[in-house]
Amino acid sequence: MEPVIVIGAGLAGSEAAWQLAQRGIPVELREMKPQKMTPAHHSADFGELVCSNSLRSDQLENAVGLLKEELRRCSSLIMACADAHRVEAGGALAVDRHAFSAAITEKIRSHPNITVVEGEVTEIPAEGNVILASGPLTSEPLSQTIARLFPESKYLNFFDAAAPLVTFESVDMDSAWFASRYDRGTPDYINCPLTQEEYLAFWQALTTAEEAPVHGFEDAGVFEGCMPVEVMARRGQDTLCYGPLKPVGLPDPKTGKEPFAVVQLRKDNAQGSIYNIVGFQTHLRWPEQKRVFSMIPALKNAEYVRYGVMHRNTFLDSPRLLDRYYRVRGEERLMFAGQITGVEGYVESTASGCLAAMELARRLEGRPAIDFPRETAIGALALYISDPSVINFQPMNINFGLIPQLGYRVKGKRNKNAAISQRALEALGQLDLT
Repeated sequence: MEPVIVIGAGLAGSEAAWQLAQRGIPVELREMKPQKMTPAHHSADFGELVCSNSLRSDQLENAVGLLKEELRRCSSLIMACADAHRVEAGGALAVDRHAFSAAITEKIRSHPNITVVEGEVTEIPAEGNVILASGPLTSEPLSQTIARLFPESKYLNFFDAAAPLVTFESVDMDSAWFASRYDRGTPDYINCPLTQEEYLAFWQALTTAEEAPVHGFEDAGVFEGCMPVEVMARRGQDTLCYGPLKPVGLPDPKTGKEPFAVVQLRKDNAQGSIYNIVGFQTHLRWPEQKRVFSMIPALKNAEYVRYGVMHRNTFLDSPRLLDRYYRVRGEERLMFAGQITGVEGYVESTASGCLAAMELARRLEGRPAIDFPRETAIGALALYISDPSVINFQPMNINFGLIPQLGYRVKGKRNKNAAISQRALEALGQLDLT
């Protein structure tokens, strides 16, 4: 059997290669790192996490929690490595990013059915089955090749930003405390309070700080789920207080009252030596980041191990180009997976790679495809990105709005969401996932 070509060893590509290989199908995994790196890449390992080390909520009352559980039941490599290298983060699933990526790399490289070919891919193979999972950081030559593949359609770009990392020992814990919002789970976040006066001074500095030059960047092109904190701040004086700096459910143990605003830090590695400034994706110049973020009392002497960076994301006009299996309409040998399809988020990218590979494996075996129903998170996401009725297509995280409602009333939002998740897992249980 000719090997399936998988382009890109990010989360989607690694998951796709694993799902195929586990079913006895040979895979040639092509990855440009380490021969070529982007400004957002820091490691030669596969499945590198760029924007954050958090895979978001791990609770079934949250749609991404449901998506994770569905992936676990599909024997996902990414979820297995995430669970094995998680760090405490309240109700969220966060990982030691280096150990997580190293584990994925070891599993992929040691699999007898996977051959890794290093080097930049600039052309799409003209024959054979291909899963293109080059991700939001698709190189310019390959991006141009993809654009030529779809001359009649929109081929879109937007910009994404990564948050800074600071050392734990440099955080002033006399001005901060450990807690999770509403005391959910274990107290894993460092909470850095600001008074109203401190917040207003910080807000003023943030909105006027100098940005790094990014060609083609416009506020209108920023995806809401990973918006630079300075762009969010410019939308209004109180915007941050209802977003990443909201103090609700975080009373200061010194006063027993909620501060005016709270900046949260989340553990970025298993040792707890590095913390991520939650929601502080940014493309400010590095000296400006240090100047402005040092206005947060607990971070006045913070040591930065990585400043925030800005990078281009690329995605297809998928509703007009792809079907529910992430196949190119009219050329089913060619499939896409990951954020390039318009699914947004690490877990969502993994899900797209998983579904695409499972469908391709079935096709190669002469078996019918698995039709994940809309009641499941995997199915809802795939049906969203392939829905031709979607006009102004934008990248989307999984959410319960994509999944059909129950049809009967359940009291309380969390109870309703839990019931939707239970229905999804029951529907998944009816499928042959082999």
